[in-house]
Amino acid sequence: MRIILNNTLLIILFFNLWNVKSQSLNNQKINVSSKFTDTIKSKSIFKRSIVPVSLIGLGVFVNKSHFERQLQTDLRNKVGNNYNLPIDDYLQFVPVAEMYMADIYGLKAKNHWFDQTKYLFISNLISSTITHGLKRITQKTRPNGSPNSFPSGHTTLAFTNAAVLYNEFEDSSPILAYSGYAFATTTGAFRMINNKHWLSDVLVGAGVGILATELVYYFEPLKNFNPFKKVKGMSVVPLIDDKHFGFYAQITF
Repeated sequence: MRIILNNTLLIILFFNLWNVKSQSLNNQKINVSSKFTDTIKSKSIFKRSIVPVSLIGLGVFVNKSHFERQLQTDLRNKVGNNYNLPIDDYLQFVPVAEMYMADIYGLKAKNHWFDQTKYLFISNLISSTITHGLKRITQKTRPNGSPNSFPSGHTTLAFTNAAVLYNEFEDSSPILAYSGYAFATTTGAFRMINNKHWLSDVLVGAGVGILATELVYYFEPLKNFNPFKKVKGMSVVPLIDDKHFGFYAQITF
């Protein structure tokens, strides 16, 4: 009986030691996995920053250059000095409309619609603050003679919205994800065609918009704040006319 008891105690001791060792190994795996994930995420933000930083650098390089002035002169000579098509006032919002329409049709996105809206607002808040701050500091004159040219606010907004769309659908719908950049690029082009901005204004605005958004999606501010996680359904319809832009939303709890 004493032998059986001793063997039983040895078996219990063995399994306790094994459990402790297993938990230690699991904790080590979790820590290694966490470090590995953090490393991948750090590399990802570095790669994603290359394009916007390059755009900003190129914009600063050509700012107030002879090349920039000559390009704007040639562009206006081709379309005519009286040419003005304010399509850029609307195209900047198309990526936002695309994102919410995709949500309505049930396309898989990276985040819940409230988180999309949250990151969209924060990204635009950061990018617009930077852009308007630079406008006041630089005091650059627009091609048409009006003030506050550098960088382009329309282009900043357009590329911020496009970057949010891209981050939400890059894995599930690449065509939709990249389409926002097409509308944003067209917005920037028409800022120049309409004689509202120089090339450097557009380049820096695009870079600021993308970079601000990428940083927001990297740090994910207010990540756990979402009072609508239990919402059963939502319908959002963009409303656009000559003087207004907005959304009609219907939420089912």
